[in-house]
Amino acid sequence: MEEITEYRGVEDLVAAEVLTDNNNEEEGYTTGEVFDIAGVAEISKSTSSSNESHYYNNMPAVVVSSTGADEVTLSVSAIPLDILAKITGQKYDELTGALIEGERETKYFAIGYKTKKTNGDYVYVWRLKGTFNIPESTHATENDGTDANGQELTYTGINTTHKFAKVTDKNGNKKGAKAINVDVAKGLADVSTFFDEVVTPDTLTAKA
Repeated sequence: MEEITEYRGVEDLVAAEVLTDNNNEEEGYTTGEVFDIAGVAEISKSTSSSNESHYYNNMPAVVVSSTGADEVTLSVSAIPLDILAKITGQKYDELTGALIEGERETKYFAIGYKTKKTNGDYVYVWRLKGTFNIPESTHATENDGTDANGQELTYTGINTTHKFAKVTDKNGNKKGAKAINVDVAKGLADVSTFFDEVVTPDTLTAKA
């Protein structure tokens, strides 16, 4: 019988800007340098999806399925202002260290993190394309307790425009992808540099 485990632990939240995402053979899918976002306390994901039966001859004959965007909620520590400006497409003044809130420039990012199971095994994750909301902030007076507030980010993940050779339909046509999840305990994938750069279905390699 396969071991029964649960998820208990998350760490090492990082991101990288998506620089190109198209089907040009020379550019394809490229990202910038990986950087830390903040300390992470919790990550939860929901995916909008629907199934609908179409009736013919007075009976359900076809089920049409659709899958929408992922909504990933990230509970994190206070985000440094320069990082907050970067991921939300706002202005950061390097000379004064000030975040200038205003109109946003839409930017896409990949995010990576590790989740941990109750048996100690890890799953490594890269979500390949999405945008961040502007997080809410709560600031309360100090008291004689231990109350403090982090921040909550919402990351909306979508499929890449770029189509990967390892992601195909039944006819062999290449498709885009939302994320890659690697169960490290299987010992199959080379994850020695997994978070040095964004890993995609095509760049993930098996161990020699």
